[in-house]
Amino acid sequence: MSRPEMFVKIPKDRIGALIGPNAAVKELIERKLGVALSVNSESGDVAISFAKGNVDPSMLFRAKEAVLAIGRGFSPEKARLLLDDEEVNLTIIDLRDFVGKSESDIKRVSGRIIGKEGKTRRLIEELTDTEVCIYGHTISVLGPIEEAEIARHAIHMFIRGRLHASVYRYLHAKRRELKRKKIELWKKPYEKS
Repeated sequence: MSRPEMFVKIPKDRIGALIGPNAAVKELIERKLGVALSVNSESGDVAISFAKGNVDPSMLFRAKEAVLAIGRGFSPEKARLLLDDEEVNLTIIDLRDFVGKSESDIKRVSGRIIGKEGKTRRLIEELTDTEVCIYGHTISVLGPIEEAEIARHAIHMFIRGRLHASVYRYLHAKRRELKRKKIELWKKPYEKS
């Protein structure tokens, strides 16, 4: 293996998900991105380096995002979005930055974002076309940059204590705005000057 170019640490209980059955997930990341992963099961350290012949630094960053996504609770299937679509990115929000290290405060804020029976999280995902994962002290978002930013802002609104109704209004308004932009993109090539 070549010299490691990047290091990532993930929770030990997520190592199995990163490696996958018969190392299938690890090998998929390596093959699709032209990188080599060296996983230390004891510490949770993952070294990412260029595979033979690959020198594209963007692939190291894509691999890092994929490893982090799995480490922050996304299933390998959802993390695969990072391998297949260059427009998809990962945003990680650390709740400790907002509420401190109090376990009860982290659970309270996580609960607001999850909602009753997962309704709030699902609504964020549906209205922004993103994937949201709550794991430990982090909330992560997978999706296209603009949509992920809307989801991130809505999550920040919940963290700051905004009412669910006002966050829902924000999400619905942004959804309409995104649809309007997509319609305008489709209309422009067909409009006559």
